[in-house]
Amino acid sequence: MVDGAQQPLLGKVAMITGASRRIGASTALALAAAGADLVLNARSARDEVEAVADEVRRMGRRALVEMADVTREDEVGRMDDNATAEFGRIDILINNAAIRKQAPFTDMTYDEWREILAVILDGAFLCSRAVLPVMVAGGGGTIINIGGLTAHIGAANRAHVCTAKAGLVGLTKALAIEFAENGVTVNCVVPGKIGGERSKSSGVSPLAADRIPLGREGDVTEVSGMVAAMCMPAARFMTGQSVHVSGGLYMP
Repeated sequence: MVDGAQQPLLGKVAMITGASRRIGASTALALAAAGADLVLNARSARDEVEAVADEVRRMGRRALVEMADVTREDEVGRMDDNATAEFGRIDILINNAAIRKQAPFTDMTYDEWREILAVILDGAFLCSRAVLPVMVAGGGGTIINIGGLTAHIGAANRAHVCTAKAGLVGLTKALAIEFAENGVTVNCVVPGKIGGERSKSSGVSPLAADRIPLGREGDVTEVSGMVAAMCMPAARFMTGQSVHVSGGLYMP
């Protein structure tokens, strides 16, 4: 018999945006291992997110796949409705959906600027706004935004990404204050240079591996492990924080 000590998130439901690969997929498996059921979102990579859902089910947890564009209010609303209809609750939201492109600032079009901000920042706004009433009605919850190190140290050719990720820090603090009395904690996990296969749209990482004090790139499981830890009952007194998982590349 599995007890609460082995699976402290048993009975909880977590929604993860951008759950088809890398940090999103790894976080899904980490939360499932802790006992959570999952709502897994992706915009287009259905085969990949379905594979993550299958793995979650093999771990004995339930998984609902929701194909939705987090920049579309109607699609986010539908995803939230389907999740609550399926599970009756949402306890955890991981705002992970992001795209990262590169362009010199003076060549960057407004459409390119808006595309990045829409996915990263507007998506977090729409998803948080959708699930917060459910969390409040349920007596509390956890929101974790996946930030970006370049928001704290800057990067050439990524003004849109840096700005969007910096906006997540402000959103994290604002929601942490506003919903503290409702038992909702809101934090931000900031990955540094994480190894593994990157999407074609990510471009070349602006973070130099040889500057990392620990002497190596991180692994996605080291980020998802921190995200999972911040969802645990033992982390309920932590809110409004940005936690860096960067091997010492940035020390605030």
